[in-house]
Amino acid sequence: MQFGLFGGARTKRSIGLEDSQGYEGFIEYVVEADRLGFTQLFMVEHHFTGQGQVSASMTVLAYLAARTRNIRLGTAVVVVPWHNPVLIAEQVATLDLLTGGRVDFGVGKGYRKAEFDGFCIPMAEATERFDEAMEIIRKAWTTEGRFSHHGKRWHYDNILVEPEPLQRPHPPLWLAAGSHESIRRAAREGYNLLLDQLAQVDQIIQRIAIFREECERIGRAYDSAMVATARPLQMIHHESERAQAYETRKRVLATIGDLARDKLPDRIEDDTAPLLGMPEEVVARLKELEAGGATNILLVDPNASVANLRAFAREVMPAFGMARPASAA
Repeated sequence: MQFGLFGGARTKRSIGLEDSQGYEGFIEYVVEADRLGFTQLFMVEHHFTGQGQVSASMTVLAYLAARTRNIRLGTAVVVVPWHNPVLIAEQVATLDLLTGGRVDFGVGKGYRKAEFDGFCIPMAEATERFDEAMEIIRKAWTTEGRFSHHGKRWHYDNILVEPEPLQRPHPPLWLAAGSHESIRRAAREGYNLLLDQLAQVDQIIQRIAIFREECERIGRAYDSAMVATARPLQMIHHESERAQAYETRKRVLATIGDLARDKLPDRIEDDTAPLLGMPEEVVARLKELEAGGATNILLVDPNASVANLRAFAREVMPAFGMARPASAA
Protein backbone atom coordinates (compact mmCIF):
# COMPACT_ATOMS: atom_id res chain seq x y z
CA MET A 1 0.00 0.00 0.00
CA GLN A 2 1.13 3.56 -0.68
CA PHE A 3 -0.06 6.84 0.75
CA GLY A 4 -0.39 10.32 -0.68
CA LEU A 5 -2.27 13.57 -0.07
CA PHE A 6 -5.37 15.16 -1.56
CA GLY A 7 -6.34 18.78 -0.97
CA GLY A 8 -4.88 22.25 -1.14
CA ALA A 9 -4.09 25.51 0.57
CA ARG A 10 -6.42 28.32 1.49
CA THR A 11 -5.49 31.97 1.44
CA LYS A 12 -5.71 34.29 4.42
CA ARG A 13 -9.02 35.60 3.11
CA SER A 14 -10.59 32.46 4.57
CA ILE A 15 -8.76 32.62 7.90
CA GLY A 16 -12.05 32.35 9.77
CA LEU A 17 -12.61 28.80 8.55
CA GLU A 18 -11.48 26.08 10.94
CA ASP A 19 -9.63 24.13 8.23
CA SER A 20 -7.93 27.16 6.70
CA GLN A 21 -4.22 27.23 6.12
CA GLY A 22 -2.22 29.67 4.05
CA TYR A 23 0.14 28.81 1.27
CA GLU A 24 3.20 28.83 3.49
CA GLY A 25 1.73 26.28 5.89
CA PHE A 26 0.57 24.09 3.03
CA ILE A 27 4.02 24.15 1.42
CA GLU A 28 5.63 22.98 4.66
CA TYR A 29 2.95 20.30 4.98
CA VAL A 30 3.81 18.88 1.55
CA VAL A 31 7.56 19.17 2.11
CA GLU A 32 7.20 17.12 5.29
CA ALA A 33 5.06 14.56 3.45
CA ASP A 34 7.89 14.22 0.94
CA ARG A 35 10.37 13.59 3.77
CA LEU A 36 8.05 11.01 5.36
CA GLY A 37 7.70 8.92 2.21
CA PHE A 38 4.27 9.93 0.96
CA THR A 39 4.18 9.20 -2.74
CA GLN A 40 1.67 11.61 -4.32
CA LEU A 41 -0.05 14.95 -3.91
CA PHE A 42 -3.19 15.75 -5.87
CA MET A 43 -4.04 19.44 -5.54
CA VAL A 44 -7.61 20.64 -5.75
CA GLU A 45 -8.45 23.68 -7.89
CA HIS A 46 -11.58 25.83 -7.66
CA HIS A 47 -12.74 29.29 -8.71
CA PHE A 48 -15.08 32.01 -7.45
CA THR A 49 -15.85 30.27 -4.13
CA GLY A 50 -15.10 33.10 -1.72
CA GLN A 51 -13.33 30.51 0.46
CA GLY A 52 -9.77 31.24 -0.64
CA GLN A 53 -9.23 27.89 -2.38
CA VAL A 54 -6.34 27.42 -4.80
CA SER A 55 -7.28 28.75 -8.23
CA ALA A 56 -3.91 28.32 -9.96
CA SER A 57 -2.81 24.82 -8.99
CA MET A 58 0.02 24.52 -11.52
CA THR A 59 1.65 27.68 -10.17
CA VAL A 60 1.70 26.22 -6.66
CA LEU A 61 2.90 22.85 -7.96
CA ALA A 62 5.76 24.56 -9.81
CA TYR A 63 6.92 26.05 -6.51
CA LEU A 64 6.59 22.65 -4.83
CA ALA A 65 8.72 21.17 -7.61
CA ALA A 66 11.67 23.14 -6.24
CA ARG A 67 10.93 22.28 -2.60
CA THR A 68 10.44 18.50 -2.94
CA ARG A 69 12.45 15.60 -4.29
CA ASN A 70 10.36 12.46 -4.62
CA ILE A 71 6.64 13.06 -4.13
CA ARG A 72 4.62 13.11 -7.33
CA LEU A 73 2.68 16.32 -7.96
CA GLY A 74 -0.77 16.16 -9.50
CA THR A 75 -3.79 18.25 -10.43
CA ALA A 76 -7.22 17.29 -9.11
CA VAL A 77 -8.43 18.46 -11.39
CA VAL A 78 -7.87 20.82 -14.27
CA VAL A 79 -11.34 21.38 -15.73
CA VAL A 80 -10.26 21.41 -19.34
CA PRO A 81 -13.50 22.82 -20.86
CA TRP A 82 -12.52 26.22 -19.42
CA HIS A 83 -9.03 26.33 -20.97
CA ASN A 84 -7.16 26.70 -24.22
CA PRO A 85 -5.89 23.11 -24.58
CA VAL A 86 -2.60 24.07 -26.24
CA LEU A 87 -1.71 26.42 -23.40
CA ILE A 88 -2.54 23.66 -20.91
CA ALA A 89 -0.33 21.20 -22.81
CA GLU A 90 2.56 23.67 -22.66
CA GLN A 91 2.11 24.38 -18.95
CA VAL A 92 1.88 20.73 -17.92
CA ALA A 93 4.90 19.79 -20.04
CA THR A 94 6.89 22.63 -18.48
CA LEU A 95 5.89 21.48 -15.01
CA ASP A 96 6.91 17.92 -15.91
CA LEU A 97 10.39 19.18 -16.82
CA LEU A 98 10.68 21.22 -13.62
CA THR A 99 9.70 18.24 -11.46
CA GLY A 100 12.01 15.80 -13.19
CA GLY A 101 9.04 13.79 -14.49
CA ARG A 102 6.88 13.76 -11.35
CA VAL A 103 3.63 15.18 -12.77
CA ASP A 104 0.24 13.45 -12.65
CA PHE A 105 -2.29 15.25 -14.86
CA GLY A 106 -5.73 14.94 -13.34
CA VAL A 107 -8.53 16.25 -15.54
CA GLY A 108 -12.28 16.57 -15.41
CA LYS A 109 -15.35 18.00 -17.11
CA GLY A 110 -16.38 20.08 -14.08
CA TYR A 111 -19.50 19.86 -11.95
CA ARG A 112 -20.02 23.26 -10.29
CA LYS A 113 -22.50 25.43 -12.16
CA ALA A 114 -21.24 28.62 -10.48
CA GLU A 115 -17.81 28.07 -12.00
CA PHE A 116 -19.20 27.51 -15.49
CA ASP A 117 -21.35 30.60 -15.09
CA GLY A 118 -18.33 32.60 -13.95
CA PHE A 119 -16.43 31.64 -17.09
CA CYS A 120 -19.56 32.21 -19.25
CA ILE A 121 -19.43 28.66 -20.58
CA PRO A 122 -22.66 26.64 -20.78
CA MET A 123 -22.44 23.57 -18.60
CA ALA A 124 -24.30 21.62 -21.30
CA GLU A 125 -21.20 21.95 -23.49
CA ALA A 126 -18.85 20.40 -20.91
CA THR A 127 -18.60 16.93 -22.45
CA GLU A 128 -17.98 18.03 -26.04
CA ARG A 129 -15.47 20.66 -24.93
CA PHE A 130 -13.68 18.12 -22.74
CA ASP A 131 -13.45 15.51 -25.48
CA GLU A 132 -12.06 17.93 -28.07
CA ALA A 133 -9.61 19.54 -25.64
CA MET A 134 -8.21 16.17 -24.54
CA GLU A 135 -7.81 15.10 -28.17
CA ILE A 136 -5.72 18.23 -28.78
CA ILE A 137 -3.64 17.82 -25.61
CA ARG A 138 -2.79 14.22 -26.48
CA LYS A 139 -1.96 15.25 -30.04
CA ALA A 140 0.26 18.08 -28.77
CA TRP A 141 2.30 15.63 -26.68
CA THR A 142 2.57 12.76 -29.14
CA THR A 143 2.87 14.36 -32.60
CA GLU A 144 6.34 14.51 -34.10
CA GLY A 145 6.79 18.02 -35.45
CA ARG A 146 3.97 20.37 -36.39
CA PHE A 147 0.28 19.60 -36.60
CA SER A 148 -3.05 21.21 -37.37
CA HIS A 149 -6.46 20.81 -35.78
CA HIS A 150 -9.85 22.02 -36.95
CA GLY A 151 -12.70 21.09 -34.64
CA LYS A 152 -15.93 22.54 -33.35
CA ARG A 153 -14.34 24.75 -30.67
CA TRP A 154 -10.64 24.98 -31.51
CA HIS A 155 -8.62 25.66 -34.66
CA TYR A 156 -4.83 25.52 -34.98
CA ASP A 157 -2.74 25.67 -38.15
CA ASN A 158 0.73 24.17 -38.43
CA ILE A 159 1.67 24.59 -34.77
CA LEU A 160 4.55 23.10 -32.79
CA VAL A 161 3.85 22.68 -29.08
CA GLU A 162 6.90 23.09 -26.85
CA PRO A 163 8.37 21.84 -24.62
CA GLU A 164 7.87 18.10 -24.80
CA PRO A 165 7.04 16.53 -21.44
CA LEU A 166 9.79 14.50 -19.81
CA GLN A 167 7.51 11.52 -19.24
CA ARG A 168 6.81 9.76 -22.52
CA PRO A 169 4.51 9.60 -24.30
CA HIS A 170 3.08 12.03 -21.73
CA PRO A 171 2.41 12.37 -17.98
CA PRO A 172 -0.12 9.88 -16.59
CA LEU A 173 -3.70 11.02 -17.19
CA TRP A 174 -6.09 10.74 -14.24
CA LEU A 175 -9.86 11.06 -14.44
CA ALA A 176 -12.21 11.58 -11.51
CA ALA A 177 -15.13 9.20 -12.03
CA GLY A 178 -17.90 7.63 -9.98
CA SER A 179 -20.61 6.25 -12.26
CA HIS A 180 -20.08 2.79 -13.69
CA GLU A 181 -20.05 4.03 -17.27
CA SER A 182 -17.58 6.84 -16.58
CA ILE A 183 -15.29 4.35 -14.83
CA ARG A 184 -15.42 2.01 -17.84
CA ARG A 185 -14.73 4.95 -20.13
CA ALA A 186 -11.69 5.92 -18.06
CA ALA A 187 -10.32 2.39 -18.48
CA ARG A 188 -11.00 2.33 -22.24
CA GLU A 189 -9.47 5.75 -22.92
CA GLY A 190 -6.22 5.21 -21.03
CA TYR A 191 -6.92 7.20 -17.88
CA ASN A 192 -5.96 6.25 -14.36
CA LEU A 193 -8.84 6.57 -11.90
CA LEU A 194 -9.43 9.06 -9.06
CA LEU A 195 -12.09 7.96 -6.55
CA ASP A 196 -13.76 10.54 -4.33
CA GLN A 197 -13.54 10.94 -0.58
CA LEU A 198 -17.28 10.47 0.10
CA ALA A 199 -17.79 7.01 -1.41
CA GLN A 200 -18.34 4.22 1.14
CA VAL A 201 -15.90 1.31 1.37
CA ASP A 202 -18.19 -1.11 -0.49
CA GLN A 203 -18.65 1.46 -3.26
CA ILE A 204 -14.89 1.93 -3.58
CA ILE A 205 -14.33 -1.82 -3.85
CA GLN A 206 -17.07 -2.13 -6.47
CA ARG A 207 -15.69 0.75 -8.56
CA ILE A 208 -12.17 -0.67 -8.50
CA ALA A 209 -13.52 -4.04 -9.65
CA ILE A 210 -15.36 -2.39 -12.56
CA PHE A 211 -12.21 -0.52 -13.61
CA ARG A 212 -10.04 -3.64 -13.36
CA GLU A 213 -12.53 -5.77 -15.29
CA GLU A 214 -12.81 -3.20 -18.09
CA CYS A 215 -9.02 -2.99 -18.35
CA GLU A 216 -8.84 -6.76 -18.61
CA ARG A 217 -11.63 -6.83 -21.20
CA ILE A 218 -9.79 -4.46 -23.54
CA GLY A 219 -6.35 -5.95 -22.89
CA ARG A 220 -4.97 -3.02 -20.90
CA ALA A 221 -2.45 -4.01 -18.24
CA TYR A 222 -3.87 -3.29 -14.79
CA ASP A 223 -1.98 -2.28 -11.68
CA SER A 224 -3.66 -1.27 -8.42
CA ALA A 225 -1.55 1.91 -8.33
CA MET A 226 -3.60 3.10 -11.33
CA VAL A 227 -6.48 3.82 -8.93
CA ALA A 228 -6.12 6.49 -6.24
CA THR A 229 -8.73 6.62 -3.50
CA ALA A 230 -9.21 9.80 -1.47
CA ARG A 231 -9.99 9.09 2.20
CA PRO A 232 -10.67 11.61 4.98
CA LEU A 233 -8.21 11.19 7.87
CA GLN A 234 -9.44 11.91 11.40
CA MET A 235 -7.18 9.89 13.67
CA ILE A 236 -7.72 10.33 17.40
CA HIS A 237 -5.71 9.16 20.40
CA HIS A 238 -8.29 9.35 23.20
CA GLU A 239 -11.97 8.38 23.30
CA SER A 240 -12.73 11.88 24.54
CA GLU A 241 -11.81 13.15 21.05
CA ARG A 242 -14.34 11.01 19.18
CA ALA A 243 -17.34 13.30 19.56
CA GLN A 244 -15.39 16.25 18.20
CA ALA A 245 -14.19 14.11 15.29
CA TYR A 246 -17.83 13.33 14.44
CA GLU A 247 -18.69 17.02 14.59
CA THR A 248 -15.83 17.80 12.20
CA ARG A 249 -17.08 15.08 9.88
CA LYS A 250 -20.59 16.59 9.91
CA ARG A 251 -19.15 19.99 9.02
CA VAL A 252 -17.17 18.54 6.13
CA LEU A 253 -20.25 16.74 4.78
CA ALA A 254 -22.26 19.95 5.00
CA THR A 255 -19.60 21.68 2.91
CA ILE A 256 -18.85 19.09 0.24
CA GLY A 257 -21.85 16.76 0.39
CA ASP A 258 -22.88 17.84 -3.10
CA LEU A 259 -20.01 15.66 -4.36
CA ALA A 260 -21.79 12.50 -3.24
CA ARG A 261 -22.87 10.45 -6.23
CA ASP A 262 -24.79 8.04 -4.01
CA LYS A 263 -26.85 8.44 -0.86
CA LEU A 264 -24.81 9.09 2.27
CA PRO A 265 -25.54 7.08 5.44
CA ASP A 266 -28.28 8.46 7.66
CA ARG A 267 -26.06 8.23 10.75
CA ILE A 268 -22.57 9.67 10.93
CA GLU A 269 -21.50 6.57 12.88
CA ASP A 270 -22.35 4.42 9.83
CA ASP A 271 -20.16 6.42 7.47
CA THR A 272 -17.35 4.10 6.34
CA ALA A 273 -15.59 6.65 4.13
CA PRO A 274 -13.40 8.38 6.75
CA LEU A 275 -10.37 6.91 8.46
CA LEU A 276 -11.86 7.99 11.77
CA GLY A 277 -10.83 6.58 15.12
CA MET A 278 -7.87 5.35 17.09
CA PRO A 279 -4.74 4.26 15.15
CA GLU A 280 -5.77 0.60 15.30
CA GLU A 281 -9.18 1.48 13.84
CA VAL A 282 -7.53 3.42 11.03
CA VAL A 283 -5.27 0.45 10.27
CA ALA A 284 -8.28 -1.91 10.24
CA ARG A 285 -10.20 0.31 7.79
CA LEU A 286 -7.14 0.53 5.55
CA LYS A 287 -6.70 -3.26 5.66
CA GLU A 288 -10.33 -3.61 4.51
CA LEU A 289 -9.66 -1.27 1.61
CA GLU A 290 -6.42 -3.06 0.76
CA ALA A 291 -8.21 -6.41 0.64
CA GLY A 292 -10.67 -4.87 -1.83
CA GLY A 293 -7.92 -3.63 -4.14
CA ALA A 294 -7.51 -0.06 -2.88
CA THR A 295 -3.76 0.15 -2.38
CA ASN A 296 -3.17 3.80 -3.33
CA ILE A 297 -4.70 6.02 -0.63
CA LEU A 298 -4.82 9.83 -0.71
CA LEU A 299 -5.33 11.34 2.74
CA VAL A 300 -7.68 14.30 3.13
CA ASP A 301 -7.09 15.82 6.58
CA PRO A 302 -9.63 18.51 7.57
CA ASN A 303 -7.18 19.59 10.28
CA ALA A 304 -4.08 19.21 8.14
CA SER A 305 -0.85 19.62 10.07
CA VAL A 306 2.71 18.37 10.10
CA ALA A 307 2.01 16.78 13.49
CA ASN A 308 -0.87 14.74 12.04
CA LEU A 309 1.32 13.56 9.16
CA ARG A 310 4.04 12.46 11.55
CA ALA A 311 1.54 10.62 13.73
CA PHE A 312 0.18 8.75 10.71
CA ALA A 313 3.70 7.86 9.54
CA ARG A 314 4.66 6.71 13.02
CA GLU A 315 1.53 4.81 14.02
CA VAL A 316 -0.09 3.57 10.78
CA MET A 317 2.43 3.23 7.97
CA PRO A 318 4.56 0.54 9.69
CA ALA A 319 1.49 -1.74 9.68
CA PHE A 320 1.84 -1.81 5.89
CA GLY A 321 5.51 -2.73 5.79
CA MET A 322 6.84 0.83 5.69
CA ALA A 323 9.79 1.71 7.86
CA ARG A 324 9.14 4.50 10.34
CA PRO A 325 10.87 7.64 9.00
CA ALA A 326 13.25 9.38 11.38
CA SER A 327 11.36 12.66 11.02
CA ALA A 328 8.17 10.96 12.25
CA ALA A 329 9.59 10.56 15.74
